[in-house]
Amino acid sequence: MPPPRKSRTPHEQRIFYYALLAGLPAVVVSMACLWGGDATPKVQWTLTLLVGGFWFGYALALRERVVRPLQTMANLLTALREGDFSTRARGANRDEPLGDVLSEINMLGGVLQEQRLGALEATALLRTVMEEIDVAVFAFDSHETLRLVNRAGQELIAQPAERILGRSAAELGLDDCLAGEPASVLNRSFPGATGRWGMRRQIFREGGVPHTLLIIADLSQPLREEELIAWQRLVRVIGHELNNSLAPIKSIAGSLGTVLRRPQKPADWEDDLRGGLEIIEARSEGLNRFMQSYARLARLPAPNKHPCEIGPLLHRVVSLQADGQVQVVGGPDVTARVDAAQIEQVVINLIKNATEAVPEPGQPGSPACCVRVGWTKRASTLEIFVEDDGPGIANAQNIFVPFFTTKPSGSGIGLVLCRQIAESHGGTLTLANRDDGSTGCIARLRLPA
Repeated sequence: MPPPRKSRTPHEQRIFYYALLAGLPAVVVSMACLWGGDATPKVQWTLTLLVGGFWFGYALALRERVVRPLQTMANLLTALREGDFSTRARGANRDEPLGDVLSEINMLGGVLQEQRLGALEATALLRTVMEEIDVAVFAFDSHETLRLVNRAGQELIAQPAERILGRSAAELGLDDCLAGEPASVLNRSFPGATGRWGMRRQIFREGGVPHTLLIIADLSQPLREEELIAWQRLVRVIGHELNNSLAPIKSIAGSLGTVLRRPQKPADWEDDLRGGLEIIEARSEGLNRFMQSYARLARLPAPNKHPCEIGPLLHRVVSLQADGQVQVVGGPDVTARVDAAQIEQVVINLIKNATEAVPEPGQPGSPACCVRVGWTKRASTLEIFVEDDGPGIANAQNIFVPFFTTKPSGSGIGLVLCRQIAESHGGTLTLANRDDGSTGCIARLRLPA
């Protein structure tokens, strides 16, 4: 059994006892002298009561003088612990140690009061910003229970905060947003809206416990603005191309009309007429090809996705190149849900661009294999790459601009179609100069695996 705990004497009682002990020798000596002398009993009792009274009185005063400041400091610290930073100690004097301690406690209360005021202002600002922004913000705890939602989030769920706080992500239909990639684009319907959404997820800690911050932004308005810009750019391109074709047609037609209206025609007027009509025919044919290219770009069908093995697909495409310029690097066994015909078209266009950028076989400086095709898989992403040993990309900003081309016989829609096919599969297409120290370009087609 543990030994019994000894009773502890309170601090103020010990101070009182120490004060009595400090005066005890003097009291004993004075009493011995008083009662051992020849004083009358009246004097002896009077002086005894007087000495005893002063002895006990000063001991009590000393105890109060020591205990009262300690109680004051305890009250101040209790107020700070409970969040009351307005309490201050009076008589805090820096000229003595006790006053120095009280002054430091007062200063500590002032600092904590300023910090709490700043935290309250920052919290109020954060809440105001969260309520005013048009981005839905949700905060879930480690059990996927909703703990915080702003106004936009309430509108997205179509329920007030008091009805959705404390509910699970599965009940709110947001459980799929808490899994998978931390950033993605969603095409789905929420109770309060339908459209295309940008989703981002971040982990933060509160009280040492991990929480999930979910942000869902409506991409419809930015997409509409981008669509308007794209249409304006397309109209400018079409208008430019039409002007380039119609202006010479109009000029030549006017000149031929002037020749035909002359009473006296020149001897070679038939040759001029024939040449003018040939030019008009050529420009009309070019304008027709341009409009067909535009129609082809606008009528791209939606992908018909089926499971497809990527390796055999790329070998089949490369086998169409009979000049031996293209080599298959290889990759892991990967099966992805894609539209095989559209992906083949993308790879054919990329290989065609790559082979046209490198020297022809047999020319000086032309290697045996100038173009390499391969594929890799990282996490849930499939990457198909086509790299060449050509001079690289000189103007990378315009490679995806519709109808922009540097080839004499190019239409300027090949790469645009390729990127459109990639995006319709939920992927991306990028072209850049190689960063491994070699000349040439590398095209990367990234698709969900």
